[in-house]
Amino acid sequence: MMVRILSKVVLAIVLVGFVAACVAPAPAATQGGASAAPAADAASKAPVKLILGAYTTPREAYAKLIPIFQAQWKEKTGQEVTFEESYLGSGAQSRAIVEGFEADIAALSLEADITRIEKAGLITHDWKAGATKGMVSDSVVVFAVRKGNPKGIKDWADLAKEGVEILTPNPKTSGGAMWNILSLYGAAKRGFVEGVAKEDDTAAQAFLLSVLKNVTVLDKGARESITNFEQGVGDVAITYENEVLVAQKGGQDYEFVTPRSSILIENPVAVVDSYVDKHGTRAVAEAFVEFLLSKEAQTIFAEYGLRSVDAEVAAATAAQYPALSDQFTIDYFGGWAKATPTFFGEDGIFTKVVAQVQGLGG
Repeated sequence: MMVRILSKVVLAIVLVGFVAACVAPAPAATQGGASAAPAADAASKAPVKLILGAYTTPREAYAKLIPIFQAQWKEKTGQEVTFEESYLGSGAQSRAIVEGFEADIAALSLEADITRIEKAGLITHDWKAGATKGMVSDSVVVFAVRKGNPKGIKDWADLAKEGVEILTPNPKTSGGAMWNILSLYGAAKRGFVEGVAKEDDTAAQAFLLSVLKNVTVLDKGARESITNFEQGVGDVAITYENEVLVAQKGGQDYEFVTPRSSILIENPVAVVDSYVDKHGTRAVAEAFVEFLLSKEAQTIFAEYGLRSVDAEVAAATAAQYPALSDQFTIDYFGGWAKATPTFFGEDGIFTKVVAQVQGLGG
């Protein structure tokens, strides 16, 4: 009897082992199948970091924009996004990205600086395909002057007066500086500088020389230039309109003069394909660029002195910006592909004129 009972127990154990062996793979399959979805889902919700490489001027605007985007992205996806931010002169930032600074997004002062990144093979999509042609904000060139405007600066011609000390950034590192030079030259050539013949390149170059002779400091970026001005250096700073508006918002009491003629400053933004693919951040980077073009973001840019690229926001905020008699675009110079070598190349107009100034100084 005992033998029969033991035989049944042994048989039961064998059967249990056999069944367990048959069903044992099921949990493993679940880990690689049904359980993989929660694992992948958890991975997708892990915090992600975006690296923003920007020019110096819109720093305050991004300080307000980034937390709003972070909250919206968290609500939409459940994922936290952090930002690593770098602010340099536009040209310097563009070169840094080309040389290995792995920015997921480049938000720069001018198209030519994005084009440099594109030519390096780091941007591979058509970044100008959207309705704004890749631009996220606009501005114009103005003159920051001391309270009460003691030097009586009213327009471009006044910058050539004897005894006026001028600040403007260096075009080698600053996009703002390039806008300043082109705005000055364009205004002169278009007949908006008293004493300079219209459509006369020789006269426009002579005027450029007369102004550059009054430049006391060539800073590396627009923000450094206006900071120097705030510290008491110089009589006038040629700068972005939004730089002065932000400064006034922050309590600075200096004034600004809007010249009759100015180039339209157009600021681009682009996802850097090579780096977002390397970091696995394409979706969130593209979402951030899309957010920057939203009416909410465009209104915030306007709060910080930048002119909106959204037609409705631009119309709603137009009253906060002085009107110009003459506004032209980079197309007046044949686009950046032509303007860059013509003015800032080794034999460019600015390069030659600044060499003349240095020669006079020596």
